[in-house]
Amino acid sequence: MAKSAEVKLAVFGRAGVGKSESTYQHQATIDDETVSMEILDTAGQEDGAQREGHMRWGEGFVLVYDITDRGSFEDVLPLKNVLDEIKKPKPATVVLVGNKADLGHSRQVSAEEGRRLAAQLACGFYECSACTGQGRIAELFLELGREVRRRRLAQGKARRRSSTTQVKQALNKMLTKISS
Repeated sequence: MAKSAEVKLAVFGRAGVGKSESTYQHQATIDDETVSMEILDTAGQEDGAQREGHMRWGEGFVLVYDITDRGSFEDVLPLKNVLDEIKKPKPATVVLVGNKADLGHSRQVSAEEGRRLAAQLACGFYECSACTGQGRIAELFLELGREVRRRRLAQGKARRRSSTTQVKQALNKMLTKISS
């Protein structure tokens, strides 16, 4: 039996946006392949070194804000910038999630603001409620896992092409030396 592909996802956001400090394992089928997703749900209270370690560990990131807390929304862009700095040269693979959609009566951040930020970050956007299960929670993890795998495959193909190019260049140099 073939080993399933693994994807490491980390959930980040300000403390109190509806996350828990846990690690989950979840198997899913993505594009007809069984994928094992390891999901690190940070509590948002880790120190700088611990947070950086989580960022280096992850391949895909769920950036969560609380729709009833504008400050948590304003934390997202600086967090994405830190992720991009750590994940250089490629930008971090992320989805943006507005949580606590069940508390719409206390909303401080509109869905339109979330969509605009997601467009700015070039990522998917979801609103949900982790408490009630409202929204497409499973879908957001599947889409993030799919994007991580797509980028990984694209990066692998680019590496193979560059290796082939290097071999061709080495052979051309050898043949040039032999013929001169």
